[in-house]
Amino acid sequence: MKRRSIDIPGFGHKNPIPAASVKGNLVMSGAIGGMDPKTGKLPQSVAEQCANMFGHVRAIMAEAGGSVDDIVKMSIHLRDTKDRAALNEEWKKMFPDDASRPARHVNHSPLPDDGRLIVCEFTAVL
Repeated sequence: MKRRSIDIPGFGHKNPIPAASVKGNLVMSGAIGGMDPKTGKLPQSVAEQCANMFGHVRAIMAEAGGSVDDIVKMSIHLRDTKDRAALNEEWKKMFPDDASRPARHVNHSPLPDDGRLIVCEFTAVL
């Protein structure tokens, strides 16, 4: 069973790595940031970056052949954990059923000084 790289329009890494990788029914993402898919630039607010980030996650999962319902774990890296309210707002939009949400861990992370305020990684089972 061969591994398959997942890339989506409007999101990419500067290094030669895909947005995610699929092998069998397992999907693992790389770091997914919140750049605007039309401009490629990072919005200044964590709320906008978070909305874009979750949009990229949705697109990655669709390209992998699944949906966000297949995500079992997300790790979130925040520059400032005081921004958790913006994260939780988008989280509840993407996972509205509190009886069926993936596991999540939020880390305070010293993200690069390029304007990134939030980044995630996820694991999904198709």
